[in-house]
Amino acid sequence: MAATYSALTHLECSRCPATCDAGQLQGICTCGAPLLARYDLAVTAALCSPGRIAGRRPDLWRYHELLPVGSAETAVRLGEGMTPLLAIARLGSELGVPGLLMKDEGLLPTGTFKARGAAVGVSRAAELGAAGVAMPTNGNAGAAWAAYCARAGLPCLVVMPAGAPEIARSECTAAGAETYLVDGLIGDAARLLADAPARPGYQDVSTLKEPYRLEGKKTIGLEIAEQLGWRVPDVIVCPVGGGVALIGIVKALSELRELGWIGPELPRLVAVQAAGCAPVVRAFQQRAAEIEPWPDARTVAFGLTVPAPLGGFLVLQALAATGGTAVSVTDAELLASQRQAARAEGCWVCPEGAACFAAIGRLRAEGWLAGTDEVVTVNTGTGLKYPQTLPASPALIPAGGRLPAP
Repeated sequence: MAATYSALTHLECSRCPATCDAGQLQGICTCGAPLLARYDLAVTAALCSPGRIAGRRPDLWRYHELLPVGSAETAVRLGEGMTPLLAIARLGSELGVPGLLMKDEGLLPTGTFKARGAAVGVSRAAELGAAGVAMPTNGNAGAAWAAYCARAGLPCLVVMPAGAPEIARSECTAAGAETYLVDGLIGDAARLLADAPARPGYQDVSTLKEPYRLEGKKTIGLEIAEQLGWRVPDVIVCPVGGGVALIGIVKALSELRELGWIGPELPRLVAVQAAGCAPVVRAFQQRAAEIEPWPDARTVAFGLTVPAPLGGFLVLQALAATGGTAVSVTDAELLASQRQAARAEGCWVCPEGAACFAAIGRLRAEGWLAGTDEVVTVNTGTGLKYPQTLPASPALIPAGGRLPAP
C-alpha cells in the first residue's frame, strides 16, 4: 500500500496476540474476536499534521493517513464527513449542562452515522477485490452499505428484521441491494445469512466481522477533536447497539494522543442503551468482562436492538479506561427527550440519539455530571427516518374558518 496515502501496516486481534495481513480480505480472528487496523504513526506524523489537515477537503477522507484505503482514486464518496458540532445551550441548560454540544450525524448521506462505516468499508472491500458484500442489519447500516455499494458498482446482500424501519427497507431496494426480511431480530437475520447459499467472493461485513467499518466510524472522534481545536471535551455520550461508534471514538482519540495532537487525558465515555435491550449496561453494573445476550429485546430505538454485540467487551474496556459509565433509559424517557430536543433546539434527532439526552439529564441529577462539564453527545441520525416516533396531529380548521385566539 502506498505510504503516501495510508499509513496502514497490519491488522491486530483485539483479544489475542495474533496479527493478520491487511493486504487481503479478512474477517474476524481465529479466536473469534474482531481485528483492529493498525498504522505506522511515525509515518502518519511525517506525512501530515493538524495544519495540513486544515487545508484539505471537509470530509472524512481528510484523515486518509489514519484510514485503510490505499489511494484517493479508490475511495468511494458520497460527500460524507465533517458533520456539525452544534452548541445546544438551551437544551443543555434544561438538562443542567449548559456546555452541551451535539455531533449531528443526521446530515450524512443516507441520514445516519452508518455512512461513515459504509464509505470506508465498501471502499476497502472493493479495493481488495471482494465480489460483493453481505450483512444482517437493523436497517440503517443496510441502507448505507446498499447506497455505497451502488456507488461502487458492488453487489450487496442485506437481511433485516421484519420490524426494521420501512424507510430503511425502501433505501436498500432503491439502491438495488438483494434485500430480505426475517421474522425476528438482528441475530436471526445473521443466522439466516450464515445459512444462505454461498455467493462466491462476497465478504461478510456484519458488525465488527470485518475491520474497516470501525475505521470509518472512528472519524467521529477525529472530527470532534479537530472541531474543538485539537482538544477533547470532558465527556462524550454515545448510543450503543453494536458499539462501533464508541469503540471507534476511543480508538481515534488514542491514536491522536499517541501522535501528540491532543493531550494525555481522554474524555469520560458514556454508553447509552435502551432499557429493553441493555446487555452492555447490565455487564457494566455487574463489573463483568463479557456480555451476556439480552432476552426478548424490544425498544422503539431500533438501532439499539442488539442483544449480543460482538464488540461488547471492547465497549466495557473503553468505559473502564476512561472512567466512564453506562446508562439505560426507557422508551418513554427517550421519546420525551426527542420531543424536548425538537422544541428547545429545532433538532429532530433519532430515538437512539434522544436516548443520550435522557441519560445526560439523569447523570446530571445523580451528580455524575457537573454543571461545568463540557459534554459532547452523538446524535447518530435524523429523526426524519422515524416519523412514527413524533406523530403529527395538528388541529383541522374547516375552509372559511378562523384560527383560535392565542
